[in-house]
Amino acid sequence: MVGKALIDSARDLYGVAAAERLVHWQNLLSYSQKLTEAQKLIEVNDFFNRMRYAKDIDHWGKEDFWATPVEFLASGAGDCEDYSIAKYFTLRELGVPDEKLRITYVNAVAEDQAHMVLSYFASPGAEPLILDNLVSEIRPASNRRDLVPVYNFNGDGLWLSRQRGEGGRVGKSGRIKTWTDLRRRLQKSSHQGVLGEGNS
Repeated sequence: MVGKALIDSARDLYGVAAAERLVHWQNLLSYSQKLTEAQKLIEVNDFFNRMRYAKDIDHWGKEDFWATPVEFLASGAGDCEDYSIAKYFTLRELGVPDEKLRITYVNAVAEDQAHMVLSYFASPGAEPLILDNLVSEIRPASNRRDLVPVYNFNGDGLWLSRQRGEGGRVGKSGRIKTWTDLRRRLQKSSHQGVLGEGNS
């Protein structure tokens, strides 16, 4: 997932620290392969929660930009979408099935603002576990009364959320333009072995 060309590209654009972050990510992907799913959740959540938070407008010069995991790590910062997306793709790379993962758009009650987390469903219809950059501990959704779910999605589907369980499917995730743009950049960078256009 992280080739030499990608690491060299990150070093050229963002410096040595960017390349080191990608190497650490590659190491995470290597040593986490044989862990249980529960252990993978903890390792991935902790790894990305060490990243610096930055608003899109300050970091990318755009009101709303969803970074690929490589863009997030190489640039050294991101917002809630970037944490959730990076965790999602890393867990997918580690073999966690797509149907167990949902990127979830919520309202953070205390801040009264939109927020994004990653939800993990151990089995169909189970109460999800929440991986969040605001609260480092992974908790069941019922223990996160500070979050009100709105909708969630993954590589295939789009659902209206419930606090517990999966919610009702309302279509394909391709309806979300920022998600479609992200996946296009991700595919482009993986083919070319260099960072995508978000770093311009």
